[in-house]
Amino acid sequence: MLEIVKGWVNRYFSQEEVVLLVLLLLAALLVLATLGQVLAPVVAALIIAFLMQGMVQRLKSWKVPHWLAVSLACLVLVGTIVALFLVILPIIWRQLVRLFAELPNMIDKGQGLLLLLPERYPRLVTAQQIDDIFNTLGSELGTVTQTLLTFSLTNLPILAGILIYAVVVPILVFFFLKDSDKLINWCASFLPNQRPMLRQIWHEMNDQVANYVRGKVIEIAIVAAVSYAAFLLLGVNYALLLAVAVGLSVLIPYIGAAVVTIPVAAIGLFQWGWSSEFLYLILAYGIIQLLDGNVLVPLLFSEAVNLHPVAIILAVLFFGGIWGFWGVFFAIPLATLLKAIMNAWPTADHQAEWQAREALGDASE
Repeated sequence: MLEIVKGWVNRYFSQEEVVLLVLLLLAALLVLATLGQVLAPVVAALIIAFLMQGMVQRLKSWKVPHWLAVSLACLVLVGTIVALFLVILPIIWRQLVRLFAELPNMIDKGQGLLLLLPERYPRLVTAQQIDDIFNTLGSELGTVTQTLLTFSLTNLPILAGILIYAVVVPILVFFFLKDSDKLINWCASFLPNQRPMLRQIWHEMNDQVANYVRGKVIEIAIVAAVSYAAFLLLGVNYALLLAVAVGLSVLIPYIGAAVVTIPVAAIGLFQWGWSSEFLYLILAYGIIQLLDGNVLVPLLFSEAVNLHPVAIILAVLFFGGIWGFWGVFFAIPLATLLKAIMNAWPTADHQAEWQAREALGDASE
């Protein structure tokens, strides 16, 4: 048994680069687990800088100087943050509070509709069961509504933290974009000069993750904007709130669209009942989802992430359970990273391949 374990260790952990990669991954997990809240602005700034790197490169391709391209990108970021805090978030908050205030009436209407089931199917469900379900639901929603309506001075620390993010993150993004080459070279100086596995992982991850993250942000914005326009045109209540939910639903493949269908259909049903307006709403929502999956996604994600649907769902559940929203957002890139590490892990086959490449390089010289 000891010989088997020893052989397995020698096969997969005999290279110095492998040990370095394992230590880097463990150090990253330890820092995120212990200092995640403290370093959250830095992590957020790194993510945003990574997203905006494409804009900077595009501006530089138009002969714009580096400092001016970085400044313009940061101005776009600041303008987006200002619009988010002063325009979008207040509307969403008011609609959310109004929705929770009207939920008791919606529950009463839903209870009236469901009470027709015991008359038609008395053997499957009883009126008492429906009353118990709605009584429990009503008490829970009452607690949530009271919490939202009493949002006051007790939440000032949260507001202060949000304001700190709004000031510190743009400053960090500016310096990350301005000195990106210096920072990358400084980090690379701590790594071995010969690092074929790390280079392979970096090259495999760089294009795919950049394409995925930037494309996902654009997809969220487009789906939310189109949904908002459609809901406004149809006269749906809580149009902006529902549009934001539909936009964020694209974060969770195969699941998000199905989950968001419930509140969209429920609000439409309580607003119009079984009418033509309700059918128009469901039709418009279905067309948006259809165009997103069959037109928008192929256009945005030029380099598809080659992962099985089961692997994607497991990644969303696992990383979302660990890191919440950011875990869901980066579930597919993190799963791609694990796949790249497994593909590049130096086994005997990889070592032979690298030796053959070095021999071809020496022969060409």
